[in-house]
Amino acid sequence: MLRLGLAVLLTALGAAGSGMKVTTHTLDNGMRILVHEDHDVPNAAMYLFYTVGSRNERPGITGISHYFEHMMFNGAKKYGPKQFDIVMERAGGRNNAYTSRDITAYTNWFPNTALEQIFDLEADRIHDLAFDPQIVESERGVVISERRMAVDNNPFGTLYEQVNAAAYLAHPYSWPVIGWASDIAAYSMDDLKAHFKMGYAPNNCLLVVTGAVTHDEVVRLAKKYLEPIPRQDPPPPVRTVEPPQLGERRVVVKRAAQLPLMIVSYHVPATRHADNAALEMLETVLTSGRSSRLYRRLVEQEQLVLSINAGQQLALDPTQFLFSMQVRSGVEPSKVEAALYEELGKVAKEGITPTELAKAKNQQIAGFYRSLKTIAGKANLLGQFEIYHGDHRKLFTAVEELEKVTAADIQRVAGAYFGEKNRTVGTLIPEMPQKGGAE
Repeated sequence: MLRLGLAVLLTALGAAGSGMKVTTHTLDNGMRILVHEDHDVPNAAMYLFYTVGSRNERPGITGISHYFEHMMFNGAKKYGPKQFDIVMERAGGRNNAYTSRDITAYTNWFPNTALEQIFDLEADRIHDLAFDPQIVESERGVVISERRMAVDNNPFGTLYEQVNAAAYLAHPYSWPVIGWASDIAAYSMDDLKAHFKMGYAPNNCLLVVTGAVTHDEVVRLAKKYLEPIPRQDPPPPVRTVEPPQLGERRVVVKRAAQLPLMIVSYHVPATRHADNAALEMLETVLTSGRSSRLYRRLVEQEQLVLSINAGQQLALDPTQFLFSMQVRSGVEPSKVEAALYEELGKVAKEGITPTELAKAKNQQIAGFYRSLKTIAGKANLLGQFEIYHGDHRKLFTAVEELEKVTAADIQRVAGAYFGEKNRTVGTLIPEMPQKGGAE
């Protein structure tokens, strides 16, 4: 039944092979453009992917890429503070943004009649972003407050940051995307202007436009509004390679919390590595849904944890496969660890069943097609495949790559990456705050 449903969805979306037509163009200043026409509804999506994230930072300016995610909405030469949102909303549009270790992305959704207006808005903030000292300090306070909520006052955020820092010895993935608090407080105006000039260069940007537009229209407007912006030196290449981990690392955090938490991190390859599809499939087998292996055992049968999640981030460099668990009250974290390692060992030694493999493929493929149902989803995936997989056209063969994964592939990657020497284990132990002290 599910296979039939996928076939119908595939036909409806026209997203496989040449069914999803994408045209390309590169401006004279180096900005790359992808255009996918979809005239089902009179709307469009414009995504701008800047290949700058926390991996392009250094000690002293950690978090500065995320800081600019805020600054980019705070006024430029033509459109003043808060005008980006106001003008877009008046045109019927919405926007958002996100920062990761590798990229900073800006997302716009709007009626196609507003296309030229959106180009004008984006060109203004790319070329002439304001660095008003008062706004700089205001946003610094906003980011410090965001860090306090996401990390300092959040047990999971606290533990994740500690585990992440312990898992990496050399690579810049070791510091948090939001940055260390002392760095956020100390950015200078020179730091900000230098990072913006480097990271927001047009030759460091991928522009993706999908929806009720034409290739010629997009290129004409891009030439008018974006091509005059001069290219800059791009971010220097990240040369540091994380050395192999030679033994288990452990982190213990004691702070106020309702229940114990655990994070177990394993080093795995970058997204474009050939093992990525098998690792994604293994994640589904282990933790996706109530019938997954770890949910059945740890949550339902032995009632060791309230929840368990697993996964890996998109990454340009070797990254982590994380297991995160909310331990039940009264349960020793060591029991949770033992059960987790036993299940991982079973996959490495015995493999998975044909039923598990078929179910995992169904779930992965269904999720992939759901992400292509909207023009925004298509824009996001086109950009991600271009950046993380090295070619947006790999989107068209993504289902084929998932279908190729075998039970033997999953067994092999479990054995290759989920070993004791390759893991970092973090445990958060609830601790009552001292009377009169800070929590």
